[in-house]
Amino acid sequence: LKKHTNEKFLYPCSDVAAEETQKFLADNGYNFTPAVLFRTVVSDLSDLAEVFYDIIAFFSPSSIQSLYKNFPDFQQNNTRVAAFGTTTHKAVLEKGLILDIPAPVPEAPSMTMAIEQYIKQANK
Repeated sequence: LKKHTNEKFLYPCSDVAAEETQKFLADNGYNFTPAVLFRTVVSDLSDLAEVFYDIIAFFSPSSIQSLYKNFPDFQQNNTRVAAFGTTTHKAVLEKGLILDIPAPVPEAPSMTMAIEQYIKQANK
């Protein structure tokens, strides 16, 4: 971006785009236009009401909203929670969940690496 400060940018995003990216662009004087290219919608997961998982991985705050929209009384119990990115970490904690597997971290820059390391540690 620094090489092209005088250019105009199209910022492709969702209807729930992260405000921090737009704030960064505006605060640094970039000429940009947000373009909403897709909508984030909650899928109906009610048919999974009696299915239990060892690990649930979240990649966005909207995925946590989807969980609670589908299962308002969700209890973590023994389910491990994995989350990718700081805003997703924050959303997990705001719901009172235990974040067992944060990613990315220096020793595990991907979700798959973070889960693999967690499983290896848990099975020692």
